[in-house]
Amino acid sequence: MPYTPSGFFCDRLIRERERRDGEGSLSKPLRFSGQDFTALKQECLTKKCLFEDDTFPASVESLGYKELGHKSNKVKNIVWRRPKEICENPQFIVGGASRTDICQGDLGDCWLLAAIACLTLNEKLLYRVVPQDQSFSEGYGGIFHFQFWRYGDWVDVVIDDRIPTFNNQLVFTKSAERNEFWSALLEKAYAKLHGSYEALKGGNTTEAMEDFTGGVTEFYEMKEAPKELYKIMKKALERGSMMGCSIDSLVPARFETRTVTGLVKGHAYSVTAVEESQHKASKVRLVRLRNPWGQVEWNGPWSDNSKEWVSLSKGEKDQLQHQSAEDGEFWMAFEDFKKNYTKIEICNLTPDALEDDKIHKWTVSVNEGRWVRGCSAGGCRNYPDTFWTNPQFRLCLLEEDDDSEDNEVACSFVVSLMQKNRRKERKLGANLFTIGFAIYEVPKEMHGNKQHMQKDFFLFNSSKARCKSYINLREVTQRFRLSPGEYVIVPSTYEPHQEGEFILRVFSEKRNTSEEIENRIEADHTVPAPANAGEESEEDQQFRSLFQQIAADEMEVTANELKNVLNRVVSKHKDLNTEGFSLECCRSMIALVDMDGTGRLSLQEFRHLWNKIKQWQGIFRHYSSDQAGIINSYEMRNAINDAGFRLNNQLYDIITMRYANEGMNIDFDSFISCLVRLEAMFRAFQAFDQDGTIRLSVLEWLQLTMYA
Repeated sequence: MPYTPSGFFCDRLIRERERRDGEGSLSKPLRFSGQDFTALKQECLTKKCLFEDDTFPASVESLGYKELGHKSNKVKNIVWRRPKEICENPQFIVGGASRTDICQGDLGDCWLLAAIACLTLNEKLLYRVVPQDQSFSEGYGGIFHFQFWRYGDWVDVVIDDRIPTFNNQLVFTKSAERNEFWSALLEKAYAKLHGSYEALKGGNTTEAMEDFTGGVTEFYEMKEAPKELYKIMKKALERGSMMGCSIDSLVPARFETRTVTGLVKGHAYSVTAVEESQHKASKVRLVRLRNPWGQVEWNGPWSDNSKEWVSLSKGEKDQLQHQSAEDGEFWMAFEDFKKNYTKIEICNLTPDALEDDKIHKWTVSVNEGRWVRGCSAGGCRNYPDTFWTNPQFRLCLLEEDDDSEDNEVACSFVVSLMQKNRRKERKLGANLFTIGFAIYEVPKEMHGNKQHMQKDFFLFNSSKARCKSYINLREVTQRFRLSPGEYVIVPSTYEPHQEGEFILRVFSEKRNTSEEIENRIEADHTVPAPANAGEESEEDQQFRSLFQQIAADEMEVTANELKNVLNRVVSKHKDLNTEGFSLECCRSMIALVDMDGTGRLSLQEFRHLWNKIKQWQGIFRHYSSDQAGIINSYEMRNAINDAGFRLNNQLYDIITMRYANEGMNIDFDSFISCLVRLEAMFRAFQAFDQDGTIRLSVLEWLQLTMYA
């Protein structure tokens, strides 16, 4: 189920506390599903039993939900087996992990396997994801673990070694060596991370690359690639970056179809080497690629058995590790690579500019956020009425780069916007949103003002920079150079009203800061007006007459009497859409102004409440759309502000969830009920307030969410 805003906020507080304690780092990864690998393994060895993972059981639920779900014929003959039941002498890794250990099975996760193949090129990265101290002999307990980067934290994922088989053959990823299982178990751990094997169907290589490294990805379209692409690719591999490439297919039905040259459209490949070699009288630039199928290769120039290899000496062939085998790996000329592939993805371990010969040390800040429908899911700039309601992050560029040229004073930074959990929520119908971001310069007179920027700011100021395009990928990344100063980053979905979580990462070369813009929680305190000591005016006399009609002989108004009179009066105003005030709401109103604790309203208390409702009615009418008698939930932020309350983003989210209807509109009685509760909350905290500002502790904030 999707998080409520309060649930999201609580989880964020927990994560922040864990990070302060060092948890989520490489040396102290978080325990996925709360499972402690060391403790579980020791328990199995002590009890002399094999581990069975009840959080990712050997059942259909772990296979999938649709094509691999209960109703699918594909799963009827699948049997979960441990490696020792599949072959003799199973090994975790045979002769070192290599790119030939990965062969795709009956699952459309070539994007993942292409990333795994890239991972094997860097032992340090590989053994960070695949811990080495694991085997099927010494200390075997049927339990294994793998580590992944997940939205800012490293997590340790524990699995048992039961793997899906058909006729005693692995159904999904397998190794070229029948008794080697590290790649199959890594795939299972990654499937657990996302909820099922089926959740891994279809994706971008960069997604897995980032989950293996915590790096940041840059895309190059071949038709728009820089002139120095070959140099960029060579430097990327030298620095340990991971690379993948693909050929776009414009027709979905033709995905993963083989061309006459042996290449496959709509399919992910790994780039495993970039080299130069002497061919006849000139040098030729070559690229080595690998098809995760473990077969089906390029058959053009420089393919395994092409004539070009004849002119190379044995030493040159050995240097290029040339092999004539149907193993899915092949060489091709760089020019042919550019002609045949449509895009390349480079996952950098640090976002150092690959065009630059210098290696920089970058700092990174990670901000978590959420788009909430009706409150903070404002869509892109094309929707000016709601764009300003999106989460906003203040970026302060404090120091210019060391290598600024031509007297240019500029700061380099990379912005990465990543949407969270969409793959895991596929079984609930979730797809990737089309996302992007824009960057606005903050005028000098507004520096240091950390208030949420209002609609007019975006109407009268154009963006200083923005992502190249909005796109339906998990992550959108862009590199920028801007002058030192203060900026606002506004991440958004393309369409409004789309609800989801995200993280915004900012990598900068120098000392810079980024943080979410959060209003300070405060209110303009008001106190009940004192009783009039002088003569009554005509208006006072009319009001007293009305009060006497309602209160009768008791000269006090009960909650039920207040309910009747309010609903009678409001029903006469055709410009106010209302379902009527409830008895509970009227009790809250009385509690707000009841100074003597009787649970009823005296004349003076009734007058004070009546005036307050009239004041709020004026605010409501001001923001009421097209005289329909309702307020759009996105306008609620401004209406609450006009009523004297300043809230943070989480509280605005909660108000939308609590008071808006399915159409994201708020009627008059809901609006009044909201303001009554807000004022009551601030009154309750006023006793603890010292300087006119309400500061909520976590406990108090949770109490508020329960109350509202």
